[in-house]
Amino acid sequence: MTSEVREFWDRHAATFDEEPDHGLLDPAVREAWTRLLVPLMPKPETRVVDLGCGTGSLSVLLAQAGHRVSGVDLSGRMVAAARAKAKAAGVEAEFTEGDAAKPPYEPGTADTAGARRGALVDGCRADRRRVPAARPGHGKRGRGHAAGRPRVVGREIDDERYLLVS
Repeated sequence: MTSEVREFWDRHAATFDEEPDHGLLDPAVREAWTRLLVPLMPKPETRVVDLGCGTGSLSVLLAQAGHRVSGVDLSGRMVAAARAKAKAAGVEAEFTEGDAAKPPYEPGTADTAGARRGALVDGCRADRRRVPAARPGHGKRGRGHAAGRPRVVGREIDDERYLLVS
């Protein structure tokens, strides 16, 4: 199953950012994500883990807000795109190829962890061990569903796009 999922996301990496809420290329969508995400984060310069980071759009946004960001994604092509995006934006962020459901971080190594895809978010909520990197008591717990928030997504949606900050 994991190899099938990896292959799926590798195939979509080149066009992933074409969705408004993936690439955050539309300034209004980017600003909407900033307003949704940044207030949920702990103070700047904290360590944030982006689970299932994709091409790194939210990782870069958080790095630009002053956080130390590590992203993990199953797709090597997504990770390569995330690294290129961070470099182009002039921010430092670490990206690792790996299973976001079993992140390659030791417990307590990050102040907060986040995910924005429905299946991963639901899994993290059901099993807190999936986000072991987050230090207890840091950051704000939040869950924002993007449905009904067209500015966050760039268009009306009714699917599984979520945000979880733990």
